[in-house]
Amino acid sequence: MHSASASYYTAEHVLAYPVEYLAGIDLYNSGEFHAAHDAWEERWMGPVAPDEKLFLQAMIQSAVAFHHLQIGRPGAARQMYLAAKEKFARLGCTVFMSLDLEDYQAQLDGALSWLLSVPDPREIQPPAITPPVIRLCAAVDPSTQ
Repeated sequence: MHSASASYYTAEHVLAYPVEYLAGIDLYNSGEFHAAHDAWEERWMGPVAPDEKLFLQAMIQSAVAFHHLQIGRPGAARQMYLAAKEKFARLGCTVFMSLDLEDYQAQLDGALSWLLSVPDPREIQPPAITPPVIRLCAAVDPSTQ
């Protein structure tokens, strides 16, 4: 488990963004994908703007994809991965809540694109994967505070 969450975001981010978002980042980066999902879902279920809701749902689904792999469910992981990709595409921006979405999605594709390589991902041996590491951009995104 990583203890230096300060390397993932700054004090400026702590002031700018909801605690659930940052807690989810810490949990995700520690490999606690189900717990990250829970943290982000707590925020997602509240009164948030539609674009933040879409972003959080994409993040939740990407975390759930890794959780499904942890428990040996590659078919379900593929469904969540595809759902997350679709929502990131609908969001239509390159940075949201200081997360570089192009970098994050490139890491996501690097870890999960094998799920799309065959008609049924249960038929192949999962490769060793490295989940993305979420590090926020230095600048706080003023449009998403």
